[in-house]
Amino acid sequence: MNGLRNGSLGLLGWGLATVVLLLSIMVPLVSSITICLLMVPLLVQYVKLDTKRFLVFYAISLIVVYLVTSLLMVGWVAVMLIAVSIFFLPPVFQMGNQYKKGAPARNVVTAGTLTLLAEMLLSLVVCYAFGINLIEKMKMFMLESISMMPAYLQNSLVMDKEMLVKIASHMLPLYMIGISLFIVLVTHWAARKLLNRSGEHIQGFRPIRDWKLHKSLVWYYVIALFMEFFVRDTSSMLFTILINLLPMLSFLFAVQAISFLFFLAHYKRWNRVLPICGIIVSLLFAPFILSLLGVFDTAFPLRERVTRK
Repeated sequence: MNGLRNGSLGLLGWGLATVVLLLSIMVPLVSSITICLLMVPLLVQYVKLDTKRFLVFYAISLIVVYLVTSLLMVGWVAVMLIAVSIFFLPPVFQMGNQYKKGAPARNVVTAGTLTLLAEMLLSLVVCYAFGINLIEKMKMFMLESISMMPAYLQNSLVMDKEMLVKIASHMLPLYMIGISLFIVLVTHWAARKLLNRSGEHIQGFRPIRDWKLHKSLVWYYVIALFMEFFVRDTSSMLFTILINLLPMLSFLFAVQAISFLFFLAHYKRWNRVLPICGIIVSLLFAPFILSLLGVFDTAFPLRERVTRK
């Protein structure tokens, strides 16, 4: 009986955390942190409860948010907060179902990221269908932000501000992927720790020293680098693909390089501080070196050479 009571109190606490996080979106200084943590209490509740009970707890949380917001502010703010919460519900379902099946962390993060990314794309399409061009609004916001910068900063820009904004808008897919992945990773990290403490067994990622990319990515990277020399039309679809693909592949190979450095430190029994210092120095002075090392580690059996006797 006491265990059931404690469990109910714990779930009510997570419901209260959902309410507090939703209300804190209205606080400018903490809203960005709130967005990253918004799915955590929902995910904990979804794993601990069956779907029907979860929906009951969730509906109660939304009702509380609506009542509190309507009393303190105005009704449309309450509707906006509820819409934000519902937006993050599908990734919660996807990640929670993966947790319940005992799936590895890679599957959980992939499912959550793809779901969140699909919702972002759908939101763009829906807004465009209703005559709201979010990309143009983003361009206008960026131009206004640049115009408000001090003159010396504007003069230090490497290209014309209109061209800079145009290229930045072409990189919207990369931003969306990065934001989706970051939010899901933070959610998985926090939810896993909380669920494991409550008696669940949620799998984590393998040690970073064991991470490896598929060799086919090297060919994609080489082809993209080669094509970059010939694509100059900034309005073409191929330019948009390349400007998003190259940074993404560079990041993946940088992660591969970090994995190799930790593998090397583990095999040689070096202090973990050494690879960390090497990574920091590379990021500060020559970040391309990390990507290059990752390419070599993927294309050639560097780890086999290290372990060969």
